Amino acid sequence: MLEIKFHGRGGQGIVLASQMLGLAFFKAGNYPQCYSLFGGERRGAPVVSFLRVDENEILLKCEIKQPNELLCFDETLISPQELHNQMVPGSKILVNTGQSRGYFKRFLGFTLGLVDGRAVAEQFGLGHMINTAMVGAYCRLNGNLALKYVFEAVREMVPAKEKANLDAVRQGYSAVSIIDSERVT
Repeated sequence: MLEIKFHGRGGQGIVLASQMLGLAFFKAGNYPQCYSLFGGERRGAPVVSFLRVDENEILLKCEIKQPNELLCFDETLISPQELHNQMVPGSKILVNTGQSRGYFKRFLGFTLGLVDGRAVAEQFGLGHMINTAMVGAYCRLNGNLALKYVFEAVREMVPAKEKANLDAVRQGYSAVSIIDSERVT
């Protein structure tokens, strides 16, 4: 079973991103289970969402404590110590960042995907809504979800600015830089 955590701030599209990926995995023939946690409902407040995916029906109804993968929409919300305590060794972590690869030397032991989701979103007139760029980047980092299912999910769930959002998925997929867990330089 794949367990994924989404971490970001209100207004970045965290909850919608987890739902889009859940739908994409469903369209690919898997069983998704998605839920979110958030405190004060305001722009900028920390938001966490979770997604479980399996080939079989999911009967678990508990919190995900040690996810296999993390999508971090705001790099200021993660620390190496926290990651090493929460994540399974060898996990895949996608980070929305404008930082260079060297900044992430502290994250040894994980496979990292780095993408400037904000730049991608702004390029296509989506402002601070970086969810489709991040979902596209995740698809490439994960490697087990065909991009066509992500496109289908985006078309179904984000009918406004459809072309811009599909372009952001494509650009996120192309722009992500993947760093092996032992070679962060």
